[in-house]
Amino acid sequence: MKIIVDGFGGDNAPLEILKGAADAVAEYGVSVLMTGDKEALRRCAKENDIALDGIEIVHASDVLSMEDNPLMLMKEKKNSSIAVAFDLLQSGQGNALVSAGNTGALVVGGNLIIRTVPGIKRAAIATVMPTNKEPVMVLDSGANMVCSPESFVQFGVMGSAYMNRIMGVANPRVGLANIGTERIKGTKLQTEAYDLMETSGLNFVGNAEVRDIPFGFCDVVVADGFTGNVILKMYEGVAGALMQNIKAVFMQNMLTKLSALLVKDGLKGLKSKMDYSEYGGAPLLGLKKCVIKAHGSSDAKSLKNAIRQATTFVERDVIEEISQNLPASRS
Repeated sequence: MKIIVDGFGGDNAPLEILKGAADAVAEYGVSVLMTGDKEALRRCAKENDIALDGIEIVHASDVLSMEDNPLMLMKEKKNSSIAVAFDLLQSGQGNALVSAGNTGALVVGGNLIIRTVPGIKRAAIATVMPTNKEPVMVLDSGANMVCSPESFVQFGVMGSAYMNRIMGVANPRVGLANIGTERIKGTKLQTEAYDLMETSGLNFVGNAEVRDIPFGFCDVVVADGFTGNVILKMYEGVAGALMQNIKAVFMQNMLTKLSALLVKDGLKGLKSKMDYSEYGGAPLLGLKKCVIKAHGSSDAKSLKNAIRQATTFVERDVIEEISQNLPASRS
């Protein structure tokens, strides 16, 4: 299995990207094609004693930053690390692409270079998040600010395929993000989507009120990209604030510190459960090839897990699962 990695994508590139890739090679037995300035990557690896065994560097002279217009990928910065990575994926030199870089550029490259599976109108960013029970996938979480009711049904098909093949969820429950559980809630977009999803063949369980998502109301939540991204960012913020407050409670005095020792294992388990890096990255579902968006602040652990996720995605043929189930998305 050969995974293409954008060596200069993300806040902690290239050091954490190199470390994560090296760890993935050692742990999962994959090989890596890493794009970026060859001299800078080799220097960084040497200075930090990172083995490049199993990592081939493909030179890319430019970098597309988080602040750059994503469309620059196609012209002004076609020699950037992320653009070269897309070219390698499109030409079949790797099985999947992982990047912690510019999200918009990944969406542009996915739609314009890799293209969507026939029948899919819009690729969607799909993010797996923890709940009180099993993880839940939210899509779209940032690729499409404006969606149609038909797109919501397709998101449900894609999310169900992923949760079935990757997370092992049989017949995933699909919910529609909304402000209430009643079928008449929401705008015209939500009410029309509700009607389509009810007859789509999906295991549709109705409107998912956002406050119910952390309690495992469903396995897949579909939303437009704006709403999904707000859910994701709020989720991350609340989880971070909760962990800080729990830590503060146990650090108040000697007695509370001793109490913390008694529940140390439980606290570690909770922290791990709420850690987004455990799930790797967010796949861009609906494309003809596997593209994984790792978190912009990815460290080595997160990047390694994103490579593991890409490997599993390809091995379990999620794209074929999506293609086979597309008839259920047609109204």
